[in-house]
Amino acid sequence: MANEETLSYSEGSKGWPSFYSYIPEYMMGMNSYFYSFDGGNLYRHNTNAIRNNYYEQQYSSSITGVFNFKPQQIKVFKTMSLESNAAWECKELITDLNTGSMLDTYFEQKEGEWFSYIRNKSTTLDFKLRSANGLANLLSSAAAVPASTITLTFAEDVGSIINYGDQVYLQSGASNILIGTLTSKKAKSIEVLYTGIFPVLNPGDFIFYYKNPVAESNGARGYFLQFTLELPLTTITPVELFSVGSSIMQSYP
Repeated sequence: MANEETLSYSEGSKGWPSFYSYIPEYMMGMNSYFYSFDGGNLYRHNTNAIRNNYYEQQYSSSITGVFNFKPQQIKVFKTMSLESNAAWECKELITDLNTGSMLDTYFEQKEGEWFSYIRNKSTTLDFKLRSANGLANLLSSAAAVPASTITLTFAEDVGSIINYGDQVYLQSGASNILIGTLTSKKAKSIEVLYTGIFPVLNPGDFIFYYKNPVAESNGARGYFLQFTLELPLTTITPVELFSVGSSIMQSYP
């Protein structure tokens, strides 16, 4: 089963603090060693320096925690810091309002800790965020030949905020339809490399754009922040994580 795990009990904490990914057929302790069986083979644990390798399969370490300071207030979680001897990947950040993630390469060592600004996921598509900006009502559109790009013309200047690589959308009633990716722009027109079926556009249609959500990240908002840290599969040496911190401030609408 996909969600099966092996739990270990700690006499010191009087609880079950650790979850393991391997599922043995049988386990036993003998002569100060821990043994388990898999596929009819006998394995003795903790016998070499390689971590997280069970039954010839390499696993990754992960830990999940929650920032819940002043739970009655909506807060902005700006940064994350790790008091550790290695950088961890933040696989997932979850609040009641949005989500995010950070690669281990995002963390930099500052004053003995690993530090990173909290970022949105690259797949984040929330039109209520500041990544979404209105452009103008469409004046006219013309497709290139051969048809792969489309030129959108407006009565007003498109401005300097929209830029190459932004995703351009058509607002059609309650729906937001992706037109394509901005490839070039002039004072009152933009050229878009459209994806999929050629869009049906009419004069007066409202056009807006969505910028890179990772580049436009400004932290995570919500009453709480749940995070999951994970080490890369290539990590086979001991790693210590002493504490996880964040710069938190109250959010003012």
